[in-house]
Amino acid sequence: MDPLFPLAAGAGISGFEPDINAGRIYGGTLWIDYSPNWVPSFLQGIGVEANARDISLGRSASQPPNLREDTVEGGVFYSWRHFRSFRPYIRGAGGYGNADYEGSKSVRHSESRTISAVGGGVEFRVTRRIWVRADYEYQIWPAFFKNIDNSTGLPYKPAGQLNPQGFTVGALYHFSRPHF
Repeated sequence: MDPLFPLAAGAGISGFEPDINAGRIYGGTLWIDYSPNWVPSFLQGIGVEANARDISLGRSASQPPNLREDTVEGGVFYSWRHFRSFRPYIRGAGGYGNADYEGSKSVRHSESRTISAVGGGVEFRVTRRIWVRADYEYQIWPAFFKNIDNSTGLPYKPAGQLNPQGFTVGALYHFSRPHF
């Protein structure tokens, strides 16, 4: 018997272009998805998701040595459940992001923002309850001071917009059998 609240939880490895200097950084992502099975048939496939991501490993030489981007998001997704072994999906989310980095003259910066994100991907069934996920996400961090004054090492106006984007590959465990 499936539980009243069909949940899935998973983890993955992420590779992101952080939009602070050139290069990619890597880290981990955690997901929790809720897909209600009591909605009308025209809403089947809609659900809510919460995720957390810590991107701080494998920096390139052109990136600050302490570069780190952490996000926590929640939002809505829609998955097409017309296929038996795979499901494409789209999603939108809002949340909170924090970026730590070192500017010139070894001045450390930490900026936190309310962020928004859009993305999508595909899930492939491995077993009845385990699915592999490949996900793309584009984030929008408004009013971000990524322009650094080389003489002082401090950020200056005008603030820009930070747009990290990247891919995550991982697996989800569905505590209830996914319904179609």
